[in-house]
Amino acid sequence: MAAAEVSNEDIKKLREMSGAGMMDCKKALVEFNSDLEKAADALRSRGLAKAAKRLDRETGQGRVISYIHGEGKIGVLIQLNCETDFVAKNSDFETLGRDICMQIAAVNPLCLKAEDLDPKLEEKEAAIFREQLLQEGKKPEQIDKILPGKLKKFRSEVCLMDQAFIKDPKVTISDLIKNYIARFGENITIGRFTRYQVG
Repeated sequence: MAAAEVSNEDIKKLREMSGAGMMDCKKALVEFNSDLEKAADALRSRGLAKAAKRLDRETGQGRVISYIHGEGKIGVLIQLNCETDFVAKNSDFETLGRDICMQIAAVNPLCLKAEDLDPKLEEKEAAIFREQLLQEGKKPEQIDKILPGKLKKFRSEVCLMDQAFIKDPKVTISDLIKNYIARFGENITIGRFTRYQVG
C-alpha cells in the first residue's frame, strides 16, 4: 500500500491508541496495510524496547501529585520524576501520577520495589508459608519447591512496582510506567510516596 493511501483519520486514531508521533504512525500504517491493531502493537513493542534503554537516565524534574479518596478518609502523595519540565507539565504525566496514587490508595503497598522490602518481614512470611505447607502434609523437598513461588506472589502484592494495576490487572505498575516512558521518550521514576488513612 502506498503512503498516499493511508488516511488522516487512521493516522489520528493510531496516534490516540499508541501516543506515537504522526510520521511513526504513518509508517506503521503503510507497513501493516492500514491494520490499526497490528500497527499499534508494533509501535508499542518498539516504544517499549526504546523505553528499556532509557531506564538509567537521570530524572531531575517532575512533580508531586496528590489524590484524596472518597470523603477524605484516604490521601496519597507521590513524587513522580521525569527528565524535563516539558513532560512534568504534560496532562498525561499527571494522569499517570493520579493512576498510581489511586493504586496506592486502593492496595496500600508496603514499599516501592522488592529490594526495599524488609528482609525480616520476608523471613516471617516464609516461616508462615512453610508452616501452612507442613500443615497441608507437604514434604520438606516439596516445600522448598513451592516456597519461592509463594514469596514471589507475596512481593507482587506488597511492592508497588510489582502490583497488578487496578484498572488493568494484566499490567503491572512497572509495565504501566514503561508504557509512559515509551510514549514520552524519556525516563520516569517514582521518587517516593506516602499514604494517609483516617482511623
